[in-house]
Amino acid sequence: MCDPLVDQDTLNRRHEAEKRGRGVADTVDLAAYAAGLEVADPPRLTRVVFWRPHAPLGPPRLPAPATCEAGRATVVRPHGAGVRRAELPCWRVPVLQAVPELARARVRKRGHPTAMYWGAVALYVLKLVGEGRLMPSVSGRGCDTWRLAPLTRAEQDHLDTLAAAMPPQARALTGETRAPYLLPRRTDLVRALCDAIADAWPRTAAAADLVDHPVYAAAEAGSAVHLQEWVDAVAAGRGEVRVSLQVDLENDPEPEGLVRVAVRVRRGRDGHLVTAHRVWQDAAAYPYPAQLQAQQDVQLALERGALLWPPLARVAGSGEQGAPGDLLANAEEIHDLLGDAVVRLAAAGIDVLWPAEVVKELTARLQLSAPRPSSHAPSLLAMDSLLQLRWSALLDGAELSEAELFRLASSRRPLVRLRDRWVLVDAKLVAKLRRRAQRLTGAEALRIAVTCQAELDGALHPVHLPAWLEDLRDTLTAPGRSVAVPAGLTATLRTYQQAGYSWLESLTANGLGGTLADDMGLGKTITLLALVLRRLEDPHLSGPTLVVCPASMLGGWQREAARFAPGLTVRRFHGRARTLSNLTANTLVVTTYDTARADAGQLADISWSLVAADEAQHLKNPYSKTAAALRKVSAGAHARVALTGTPVENNLSELWAILDFTVRGLLGSLEAFRSRYARPIEAGQDQDVADDLARLVGPFLLRRLKSDPGIAPELPPKTLTDHIVTLTREQAALYAAVVTDTLEKIARSEGITRRGLVLKLLTALKQICNHPAQYLKEEPADAHSLPGRSGKLALLDELLDVILAEQGAVLIFTQYVAMARLITAHLTRRRIRTQFLHGGTPVADRERMVEAFQNGDIPVFLLSLKAAGTGLTLTRAQHVVHFDRWWNPAVEDQATDRAYRIGQTRPVQVHRMITEGTVEDRIAELLATKRALADAVLGGGEAALTELSDADLADLVRLQDAP
Repeated sequence: MCDPLVDQDTLNRRHEAEKRGRGVADTVDLAAYAAGLEVADPPRLTRVVFWRPHAPLGPPRLPAPATCEAGRATVVRPHGAGVRRAELPCWRVPVLQAVPELARARVRKRGHPTAMYWGAVALYVLKLVGEGRLMPSVSGRGCDTWRLAPLTRAEQDHLDTLAAAMPPQARALTGETRAPYLLPRRTDLVRALCDAIADAWPRTAAAADLVDHPVYAAAEAGSAVHLQEWVDAVAAGRGEVRVSLQVDLENDPEPEGLVRVAVRVRRGRDGHLVTAHRVWQDAAAYPYPAQLQAQQDVQLALERGALLWPPLARVAGSGEQGAPGDLLANAEEIHDLLGDAVVRLAAAGIDVLWPAEVVKELTARLQLSAPRPSSHAPSLLAMDSLLQLRWSALLDGAELSEAELFRLASSRRPLVRLRDRWVLVDAKLVAKLRRRAQRLTGAEALRIAVTCQAELDGALHPVHLPAWLEDLRDTLTAPGRSVAVPAGLTATLRTYQQAGYSWLESLTANGLGGTLADDMGLGKTITLLALVLRRLEDPHLSGPTLVVCPASMLGGWQREAARFAPGLTVRRFHGRARTLSNLTANTLVVTTYDTARADAGQLADISWSLVAADEAQHLKNPYSKTAAALRKVSAGAHARVALTGTPVENNLSELWAILDFTVRGLLGSLEAFRSRYARPIEAGQDQDVADDLARLVGPFLLRRLKSDPGIAPELPPKTLTDHIVTLTREQAALYAAVVTDTLEKIARSEGITRRGLVLKLLTALKQICNHPAQYLKEEPADAHSLPGRSGKLALLDELLDVILAEQGAVLIFTQYVAMARLITAHLTRRRIRTQFLHGGTPVADRERMVEAFQNGDIPVFLLSLKAAGTGLTLTRAQHVVHFDRWWNPAVEDQATDRAYRIGQTRPVQVHRMITEGTVEDRIAELLATKRALADAVLGGGEAALTELSDADLADLVRLQDAP
């Protein structure tokens, strides 16, 4: 319920009390009331309505005489999901008396938002009125009225901005009696307040002496219909004379750098242009008193124009005998005259006359200057000394010559004569043209060519490319050309392999590199062999090819090359007797990452045609010796290629490391890359940055998945099963004890000590989840004590009983060598034939073990996840068991792909073991999230968990009850 409106007798008693010095506390400050407009015609009769919906309405404190009227206002108020009308007590205050109250609301602590808003609008209107922005008009009812005009574009934009910021309650007044309640538009209300103040403000006692028609000085409403023609003439600036401004470009004024703007007058609509001086001196053309009227019209037009283009204020009385003189305008003023000012002046009836040949806009563009290389010259990456980024200017679409650019840049005038035309000189454009060309590296130019933009002074600018770079960009960003398969390849490429081969050939033919990031098992080896054979067909390309791969893949590369590229001579650069003598163009040298690191100097002395890094995730640490060695070895190579199924395993720095090998410098320095791309993307804050990075690296990274349509339709299905196992009593007791003891130590530590304790805790818990014997460091010789102590080992026995009964084969991955040895001992005791491959297994033994498994001699193959997760083809396996979880799902996928790859013809079952209620259970949830972010943003694994708070860490590792 609202408080009832106080009656008039109460108001009278309060006013009498005020006169006697009492009752001041009963008065209220209207600045704390809600405020709205009650629009009237003429506008000066508009009133501001103040109301308070939840408090008594006291007498306002207004300066005498206060023509303030009490009443009731109809206001629309929120009600549930809709609105309803309310009749509220209010004060109606004439607009001029309300302005101080509204202005006061802006500085009061308890000013109402609507009063504060109208105060902001009123103060801005007063500023414009004070500048003389008043124009006579006739209202809709035919009354005399002043309105706020003329307005510049910036001023109108500001009023529109104020309208957009209007609080909803500021337009809550309505005259509707039933729904829907139509409320006035925001822009209409703001314009109403502008015209109300403009109409009321100039009506003072002295106004009658300053206006041509007294009705426009009176406070009372009068009829002005008969003055409509005069009003229209004033609004359009059409008196007896019309003022024009003529820009004179033929006569060079002094001082240099200025342009003469002459004031010209046209009598009537069809009269000739004459100088303003003639209006003052030619009594024959302008006899008295018409001359006096014409002079007044010119002065008023110039004063009105000065509000719109301030330089005009300098011309009044500057000529002979008080006539307006010519104006010398500087560059900034001329630019304004050519831009917004000419529109504003035209609206006020002042024409601006320019020579017909003036060009108002000279186009500037950023241009990459790069000479087209000969057909067999070094690639763009090797053209550092020949590449420049510079600003150029165009006139009518044609680029200016060096002489014209020099004339333009050295001119001190705002307009310059070029090609028989006057050209407007933009100071900012000239500053760009005066800048020296920026020299670029080949990688910087390539980055610009791909994105067609460059960053200068913290802003991105589009870049114009020469025609040959446009062609290169089209080749990189829209590949589609199919390259013929070389005759020496004894295989038929699948469709996606043909596309990958053609893509690599296009890149390497231009001296660039690429990363083929196909899923494991999609045939990256045969794709690269096709590329090597293709390059042998080019007589201008010479030098052998180098492939660097994990040790376990040396034999695979030799066998694949002998099978699919028998014309190649394959040399293993590995072992004690390794040598690089007698290499020819058709020699394929295969070496390991360890060897490349050890013999980087010797390998770097060879002029390689192509250097390829297989399983290129070995380069993911940009600070590693392996990455540094490969950069050194490949420095002189004509092209570089990386093969990997996981371009990103943990973070985007790994992507930088691989691309810095294939296309050196494309992504800039590592720190710049981290700042511009990696940090915003990994924080999940900026999708635009992620899109920019994708556009930049897209031409140099080809990623295809087995699940993509049409990639590997012949692959059989893959089934993934999570096996949830429970802890034994021994495991549960060990788990709880380790958690309690270590969390207490963590709570008392900090810094690197705390991080070390967290990592130690996580490792211990995962070992306990595997088997107590692993955590307790029991010897494999005690295999008889292993059964019955681990839920995982019991499940493994069950799985193997079924798999081996069906004559199947299985791969078992674990990240712990100690656990693998315990499993081997346990299976040996059960008389199950098995073998174990780990990081210390010699290369020859690896090949023998792979052959034994593929031939069916050994049904169970135990593998260390880190050492054997890549590079092996083990398609005999129908089952893959992950005995423990790795921190990165991409690594697990690589291990699974030893069996699930091209050549596999039977369905593959993947079994993942997870202990219920443990840290493994919670990590499994985190890995599900990371899998969704593969190839984009991946967390930091165990290192990230060391930064958890004590409470979050405890929640992660504490043993949870089974649901």
